[in-house]
Amino acid sequence: MSDTTNNEIMQGNFIHDFIDEDIAEGGSYEGKTVHTRFPPEPNGYLHIGHAKAICIDFGTAEKYKGMCNLRMDDTNPTKEDVEYVDAIKEDIKWLGFDWGDRFFYASEYFEQMYDFAVELIQKGLAYVCELTPEQMREYRGDTQTPARSPYRDRPVEESLDLFRRMREGEFADGSMTLRAKIDLASGNFNMRDPVIYRINRLHHHRTGDKWCIYPMYDFAHPIEDALEGITHSLCSLEFESHRPLYDWVIANISAPAKPRQIEFARLGINNTVMSKRKLRQLVEDGYVSGWDDPRMPTLCGLRRRGYTPKSIRSFIDQIGVSKVNSIVEYSFLEHCLRDDLNETAARAMCVLHPIKLVITNYPEGKTEEFEVENNPNRPEDGTRTVTFSRECWIEADDFMEEPIKKYQRLYPGNEVRLKSTYIVKCTGCKKDSDGNVVEVYAEYDPETRGGNTPDGRKVRGTIHWVDVNNCAEAEVRLYDNLFTVPDPDVGDRNFLDFINPHSLDVLSGCKVEKSLAAAAAPQSFQFMRIGYFCVDNKDSSPEHLVFNRSVSLKDGFRKK
Repeated sequence: MSDTTNNEIMQGNFIHDFIDEDIAEGGSYEGKTVHTRFPPEPNGYLHIGHAKAICIDFGTAEKYKGMCNLRMDDTNPTKEDVEYVDAIKEDIKWLGFDWGDRFFYASEYFEQMYDFAVELIQKGLAYVCELTPEQMREYRGDTQTPARSPYRDRPVEESLDLFRRMREGEFADGSMTLRAKIDLASGNFNMRDPVIYRINRLHHHRTGDKWCIYPMYDFAHPIEDALEGITHSLCSLEFESHRPLYDWVIANISAPAKPRQIEFARLGINNTVMSKRKLRQLVEDGYVSGWDDPRMPTLCGLRRRGYTPKSIRSFIDQIGVSKVNSIVEYSFLEHCLRDDLNETAARAMCVLHPIKLVITNYPEGKTEEFEVENNPNRPEDGTRTVTFSRECWIEADDFMEEPIKKYQRLYPGNEVRLKSTYIVKCTGCKKDSDGNVVEVYAEYDPETRGGNTPDGRKVRGTIHWVDVNNCAEAEVRLYDNLFTVPDPDVGDRNFLDFINPHSLDVLSGCKVEKSLAAAAAPQSFQFMRIGYFCVDNKDSSPEHLVFNRSVSLKDGFRKK
């Protein structure tokens, strides 16, 4: 898959410094194997932001010769689906990581979570509260005013009875919650007696209708980690203020392990959105063709667009791991892909807007073969054969009857080199009744075969072409940013107002080398002078070739 190993990806960072300290100090970590986990919620497809967490979680485990679990955080039944579970597994394996036999669901621990909640009630550290959601917000207090609840001093036996009856379905949704009894005056509002269980009668994709009460994530998360023996729970930065609650839960239940939570900055990229809710809206409202639309930042969308595991992991490696949120330019992600494909993608010729070039002095019926390199960066990839005859397809904009200043391509009287074949001199063109050019005419110099210039003359322009008699037709999809502004998701903006109406341009009737008719996903090619393209993994077939533009040849990041 990739020459980049997990260890190379995860060079030194502050997370590893903390782990090194834990190992050196011994204590509760002495003699333990470093054990991490990746715990996605199966309510959507993974995106490029998740790739950072995947590389950190799995890469850290491998650096320390430890283990990393894959756990589906299915504590919220409202949006979860088996489709997402399968897609998450596929994406992680595509990136090059494996969880072995350590695959879990949070729902496997529902019974134990319930028991731990009962334990907290018995210790006087949790109580059943009957405040409505509106009252809860009203009584939450502010920085100067403590929160309050008239049910905080409810007797332990009464809370135990009510919690049991909540589980048995006696009460309406939203009528009661179980709250941890911590500190109503805490400056950290997450510690102001947070809700740890709520009543929610929804069908769960794994447990069915067995449960009508579900744990909140802040309660479930530390329990899941403890039950699985996680040593280091690596989370994105928004969980930093939740860490005291994480530690409180672990400290006050009979947990079999005491994981350490460490937070890192999540990944932000401009010209896109990475909220799963908003990505789902793009899909459900038809702004894109699906979760795997190549304009989406989802891993399946990037894969369909032609991104490689190596390019994404290189991107994650180079942006590093920090405690400060920042926005990375999308052009840098493209830069990483371009670097990879420049080394690995086979070269080919494709004409997007074909117009016929007729070489009038070339013998009719004659065909020549030329051997050209598949990739100049990889001699081991060998050569391929391309044919050349009297008629070729060239790009329409490679001819101008009246050239603009510094135009070096075909115009009457000018010479260009047809890539890898001959120098030709334009002699004119043919137009239709509307004045549109339909054919271009030229004469070739047979002494210049294969790039020879025996008289030493200089020819500045080189253009690509495809043999009319030996080509295949293809559909080519040109993708651009889905949004017209770098920050469509800032402040009170409605991100949908910035959808780019020109983010997809579908070209039909494009001409490609005949050999590409056998190409299949995930093959990528550099279409000479145009960009890097891949075979579409969904719509392409030998009968209807479809290529997606992955990235242009021009490196916008380098330019900046």
